[in-house]
Amino acid sequence: MNWLVLYTKPKNEVKVAQGLATAGINVYCPMLTTVKQWSDRKKKVSLPLFASYVFVQVTESQRSSVFDIPGVVRYLFWLGKPAIVREEEINAIKELLSENSYKEVRVASLEPGDSLILKEGVFKGQTATFKEQKGNQTILILSGFGTKLILNK
Repeated sequence: MNWLVLYTKPKNEVKVAQGLATAGINVYCPMLTTVKQWSDRKKKVSLPLFASYVFVQVTESQRSSVFDIPGVVRYLFWLGKPAIVREEEINAIKELLSENSYKEVRVASLEPGDSLILKEGVFKGQTATFKEQKGNQTILILSGFGTKLILNK
């Protein structure tokens, strides 16, 4: 079975993933733990890596059953067919999010908008665009995924 991409209502990714899992559908909603700061405190929160998207593994006969879950909007399509995500890509995301996959990164004289090719790690060979350096964090935009990659020192 292939992984398909479901588009959800905003901020409904976790509820949709829980509903799909309860319905017996294999679902993956990658979560990233970040530290949010309010005026009086800091707190670790888990946020979906891809806003408004979850991945599902369904048979052709199960494809319409996902719409029984509140918060599901539609499938993501590419060239008139449901967008398929390969198992290797799902595994790469899982490996990226595992604690042991982070490596030290050094950024030397990059300007916002500069392109670079990642030389090691899960996204080796991928093109990224440098967005900004915030304290101990380097923020890159992965071209192939269209999402932020935040690297901590």
